[in-house]
Amino acid sequence: MSDSMTIGLIYGSIRQGRFCDTVVNWVLSELWAESGVRVVLVDPRVLREQPETADAIKQTIEEADAFIVVTPEYNHAYPGALKELIDSCYEPWHAKPVGFVSYGGISGGLRAVEQLRLVFAELHAVTMRDSVAFANAWALFDAQGNPFKLEPARASLFLMLRRLKWWAATLKKARDVRPYEQAA
Repeated sequence: MSDSMTIGLIYGSIRQGRFCDTVVNWVLSELWAESGVRVVLVDPRVLREQPETADAIKQTIEEADAFIVVTPEYNHAYPGALKELIDSCYEPWHAKPVGFVSYGGISGGLRAVEQLRLVFAELHAVTMRDSVAFANAWALFDAQGNPFKLEPARASLFLMLRRLKWWAATLKKARDVRPYEQAA
């Protein structure tokens, strides 16, 4: 594998005025400083509003080496539009790692993440144990979209990212030697 990898940064919400933009923009700003990482944005709002983009979104998922899902928790679960995006393809998720940045009320979106782990397991993806969670997120970011407690959030993000990158490199090598679909 080359030193470069592509990470698909996935929006978990399509709501108008979504707080997801704030969290995605913070993650994106942190990833810009990471050498050897190319980030592509994957937004279920685009799929919902422009169904003809489904093939392009599938291609983006196919080309990504790893994913970070930024998800809210709505009613103790992840949003339906995120499920629709995930279910829009099957094999492109195989043998790729997925990390999570969640936000919500008191649980910080962790219930949504636990449900997503089950979904991604069914898609033969590897989920990161380490994640970033923002409980009562609306009170944790300043007007510019930065966490008030930047260093703990950044430390959690980069721990997850280091492990995500390790899995991405390892799984890419394995897929290059033997495509995952040939494993069964």
